[in-house]
This record gives sequence, C-alpha cells and structure tokens, in this order.
Amino acid sequence: MAKEYLGEFEELILTLVAGLQEEAYGAAISEEIETRLKRDVNLSAVHVTLYRLEDKGLIKSALGGGTNERGGRRKRIYSITSAGIATLRAIKEVRIDLWKMVPQLKMS
Repeated sequence: MAKEYLGEFEELILTLVAGLQEEAYGAAISEEIETRLKRDVNLSAVHVTLYRLEDKGLIKSALGGGTNERGGRRKRIYSITSAGIATLRAIKEVRIDLWKMVPQLKMS
C-alpha cells in the first residue's frame, strides 16, 4: 500500500481534493463533507489536514484569483499529485480485497 499510513480523515480529504479538482479549497471541502456525509467538520481541521497531505507530497497547492465575495482575498486551491493518485488507488485495491472477504449478507 502507501508508504505512509493515512488516517480516515486524511483519506477523505485526499479523495475530495481528487474529486473537486479546480474547486478543491478548504471551505468547499468542508461543505462537501457536511453535505455528502452529514458530518460536522471544523474548517481548521480541514486546513491542518490539507497542510499535512501537502507535506507528505500527496497534494500541492496554488493561489487562485481573488474574488469580490472574499474581499479580494485569494483562495488556496489544492490538486492531487501523482503520488496522491497512486495512494488512492492502493487504498481502493485494499478496500476491494477486504470487501471480498465479507460473505454475502442477507437482509432480514
């Protein structure tokens, strides 16, 4: 699998960065977690995780353009690196292998 272990939240953030593409910035990631997973999340926890993933080389960031609704402030946009893609693929393969171990469950 990956060279470094990823926690569940790190994996979630990495997956969202890959999925959101050009819209992968802190607030958008937080909104996706709250909307899709019905899970409250602290924006600063998202930012700390993004920094950690960047330190691991799994994502990279660049400043986007400033917007009027942000008072001219620029967003930091994240994108997945080739190492990040390889890590997500490895995680997916492990999950698929583990699910193959689970017998067909019947609903009662």
